[in-house]
Amino acid sequence: MNVSKDIRFRVYICFMLMCVFAVAILAKGAQVIFVEGDELRAYADSIYTKVEVLKPERGNIYTEDGSLVASSIPEFDIRVDFKSINKDTFYKYLPKLSYNLSNVLKDKSASEYRMLLTKQYKKGSRYYRLARRVNYSNYTKIKKMQPFAKGANKGGFIAEASTKRINPFDLANRTVGIWRKNAQKVGLEDAFNSDLNGVEGRRAMKKIAGGAWMPIDGSEVAPENGKDIITTLDMNIQDVAQNALRNQLEYDQAAYGTCIVMEVKTGKIKALANLGRQPNGSYYEDKNYALMGIEPGSTCKVISLISLLNDQKIKITDNVNCGPGRYRIGKRTVTDSHPVGRVSIKDALAQSSNIGFFKMIYGNYKTDRDAYLRNLKRLGLDKPTGIEIKGESKSNLNETRIYDEEYLVGSMGYGYGMKLTPLHMCMVYNTVANDGKLMKPYLVNAIKEYGKEVQVFEPEVLNDNAIRKEAVGDIKDAMHAVVERGTGKKLRNPYYNICGKTGTARVSDGNTKYSDRVYHASFIGFFPKENPQYTIAVVVRTSRNSRNYYGGLLALPVFQQVANRLYATHVQTPKSYVNTDSLHNMPVLKNVRNDQMSIIAKTLGVKTNKGGSTWLTNVKPEGSKKWSAQSLLVKKGEVPNVKGMGLRNALYLLENKGLRVIPVGKGKVATQSLEEGTIIRKGQTITLHLS
Repeated sequence: MNVSKDIRFRVYICFMLMCVFAVAILAKGAQVIFVEGDELRAYADSIYTKVEVLKPERGNIYTEDGSLVASSIPEFDIRVDFKSINKDTFYKYLPKLSYNLSNVLKDKSASEYRMLLTKQYKKGSRYYRLARRVNYSNYTKIKKMQPFAKGANKGGFIAEASTKRINPFDLANRTVGIWRKNAQKVGLEDAFNSDLNGVEGRRAMKKIAGGAWMPIDGSEVAPENGKDIITTLDMNIQDVAQNALRNQLEYDQAAYGTCIVMEVKTGKIKALANLGRQPNGSYYEDKNYALMGIEPGSTCKVISLISLLNDQKIKITDNVNCGPGRYRIGKRTVTDSHPVGRVSIKDALAQSSNIGFFKMIYGNYKTDRDAYLRNLKRLGLDKPTGIEIKGESKSNLNETRIYDEEYLVGSMGYGYGMKLTPLHMCMVYNTVANDGKLMKPYLVNAIKEYGKEVQVFEPEVLNDNAIRKEAVGDIKDAMHAVVERGTGKKLRNPYYNICGKTGTARVSDGNTKYSDRVYHASFIGFFPKENPQYTIAVVVRTSRNSRNYYGGLLALPVFQQVANRLYATHVQTPKSYVNTDSLHNMPVLKNVRNDQMSIIAKTLGVKTNKGGSTWLTNVKPEGSKKWSAQSLLVKKGEVPNVKGMGLRNALYLLENKGLRVIPVGKGKVATQSLEEGTIIRKGQTITLHLS
């Protein structure tokens, strides 16, 4: 009986322990399912599934005529898993692979590649980087080489793709901008980053046998590619502006410079060149100098003239006594670079008299400084221009100091005591050219998605009557006098009339003092006077080593080169001529060298002094070493052969045919992308390779 009880007791104990154990299992199961379930499922998913980000294609940036100025191209880092390549396969293809790699990458000899590959194979390298930043063309060639063509598992070929942002023209880099990962973004790339960047996509991946990852059907959310930006820029104009600016900066060893080209009627920026001197003496687009505030100097006299005429305080025919070149008032002395004497207000501007404009502004506004400030604000000078790219300095009109300092308003009259950006000044001069209508400067025409416009930017009028209509003509006449008989007379030419103003201002900013004799030399103007189409602003900051510092010597030559090219290719429209009666209207090639004349004659099939569809007039004068071809007639609607010509004459012939020319290199034309006799289509581009 006792034995039976003992056995029963043990059974009960075992049963109870089993029940407790079962409850514990159920509790743990419940905890795993209901408490830890999400975390454990996520962990399991992380081992066998993952979410892959699908990068969108970044949008492109184009000029107004459709030329590509920024695009993304693929680059590849080539790596090799030597462990996955069979020994017999590796040594079978080693000689040919070494030779092919040397031939494509051109960075090592075939023997060097053979030694390198052998060494890495013997080490059993699993993820060896063979080449970096390989372009797509070379990537496809390497991928086809044996044993790489066998793929990753048998051929060991691994390619890591990335993208590189390029500017095919290598122009307007600071304006178009920079886009790099983990780097500061500037220009239009930064301003329109959200439009260009697009939206990332997603897809789920699962791990399969062998460790490979495979997309899960139905899980993909496709990326939305970035939109394209259509700018107002013209790369032909940009090229001329940038090269003209670079040449002048290099010649004068200047610190930096900017050149802005604006379309008068719309406010479109057609070119924006910015170049700064680097430690090695070269020039690079390091900052957007067009948006940096400076004391404008004598170019501000046009603003003063606008204010005086707006308020009808003077007439352009009135006289002002500028004296012998020095004028002392209180503790202040104002000087002119040369004595002017008593002259008309028009000639005071033409001769750039500081004294004359100090007297007129101080005399008319010393007791009504608000009126002077109102005119500056009427021209939009109290706030940023609103250009799309970042980095624009705030203008400083010294609205407080103008009341505290007795003669500051007079100093502002000739460009000291306030700070404005070159873009502000360009905007003001453009307002004169545009008959008093103030236009907002802008850089972007439209945003497109798959070729369809999703947003369009129209010209914006900031002030329809920034300058009194009755005053515009007088201001243009005064600015034209600057070129005809004043400080800008080097621009005078028999072909078209220019209105503009020189400026030379001593610099005082940062560690630079007025006594250091560093200057901002400038010239701003527009043309043709009768129907202005372009406004150009050039500002150059000198260094202590600069050869010149006057605006007429430093900035004016840049303006001249850009204006002449614009007039020849964008303003003046040559006509087509078919007979000898139209000789006086034909396009002109000037100062063609003797050796080039024979090339031109041969190229165009020219018959000297005879009738026909193509011929040459006014041949080389007796005793002269140069030809003066007054007119050339080429076959209408066809591309001429310009091989062997210098760039200047090739440009003239091709651009007068309506072609847009992209020169590459230096020297004479070696090849042309469009063959002789090709029928010309409107807006067509031709590339000239020079050597």
